[in-house]
Amino acid sequence: MKSPADSVVLPAHARVIARDDVWLEGNAVQQFARVAALPGCVRAVGMPDLHAGRGIPVGAAFAFADRVVPQLIGGDAGCGVRLVATSIGRVAADVLERRAREAMEDDPLAGCDPAEVFDRVWRRGARGLAEVDGAPEALARLAAAEPEDGLRPSGDPAPYRAGYEAALGSVGGGNHFVEIARVGALRDPASAAAVGLPAGDLVVLAHSGSRGLGGALGERWGGAVLEGDAAEPYLGELAGACRFAQANRLLLAYRMLRALGATRASKIAGGFDITHNDVAREAVGGEPAWVHRKGAAPARGDDLTIVLGSRGTPSWVMRSRDAEAGLRSVAHGAGRKMGRGEAREKIAARYRRRELARTELGGRVVCDDPALLLEEHPDAYKPIEPVIESLVEAGLATVVAPLVPVLTVKR
Repeated sequence: MKSPADSVVLPAHARVIARDDVWLEGNAVQQFARVAALPGCVRAVGMPDLHAGRGIPVGAAFAFADRVVPQLIGGDAGCGVRLVATSIGRVAADVLERRAREAMEDDPLAGCDPAEVFDRVWRRGARGLAEVDGAPEALARLAAAEPEDGLRPSGDPAPYRAGYEAALGSVGGGNHFVEIARVGALRDPASAAAVGLPAGDLVVLAHSGSRGLGGALGERWGGAVLEGDAAEPYLGELAGACRFAQANRLLLAYRMLRALGATRASKIAGGFDITHNDVAREAVGGEPAWVHRKGAAPARGDDLTIVLGSRGTPSWVMRSRDAEAGLRSVAHGAGRKMGRGEAREKIAARYRRRELARTELGGRVVCDDPALLLEEHPDAYKPIEPVIESLVEAGLATVVAPLVPVLTVKR
């Protein structure tokens, strides 16, 4: 398939991983080429979900030998996805929608000291919620079961405390969501079993970032290029933002687990959390480098990872192949094919309002923002299947199981 991207010349150390049937926006590939040509960039990989951002493309990973470039992470620092697998097989659709609405209206941290909540999660991430006085017992149990995140110590929280002490627990705008999905036919039963994914059972997916805090981080560090010890303050603050985002996803997942009646340990079969927007020190070409992921899911070792679909297409759990050729990353989603303004105009002409609250797969959508319903419609996204097939054919990951949306909440 010919696309405007075909005429863009990439540096020798850069590649875009996409089959011929994946359409790529020319502006996105131009942005990718510009970033790949920055001083110090030793490897750049564009994913099949590559699409244009605010000067920086989304859906890419960039390795720099000796510098950290905060602008490449931007304002969505810590954005990622959490999967929680349950042993719940079925809940009536009307009941599930009512419970989900109720759960989203009920703040599990109401009555807790916002300053204490902020301090705990900034330092400890999702685990910190177990230490908050007044947190619901079921939430505290979930938080206490979280593994250590492996991040560096969080930096100084002072620049972010005011305005974000009460920001936890909401989905946010853009492509963020919290969802209940059903596990489809298994492609890799052994890997699925390792994380508690039997076909037919329900899971919770929470896709969110650091709720404005990451935006403050991006503004604070602006267009800085950081080398050596000069990068340490930023990296510490980025770790705090990532922990804040992880805690936010746990809170969102907890709300949907309440809707499912699955907050007890006996109802939770497994799960994991991954971050799409961060910087990590990793080996590239046998040398240490700073790998910047901008809307790219990590795929290290043989870990499980997720590539998100839209509310009308499956997301896919995949098994990583630790492929350095892909900077140990995969696409984080299907990728947009329409800008938000274009989606509002075109999709409003195609569908009646009541049709927007249902999907072709039989799922329901809970969203009270008419513009967001249009902007995030499945038609605004690329098909997920060619994206997944591109990753498999490139040797970056293997397929484990599809997660078919049952109820998607966007607020």
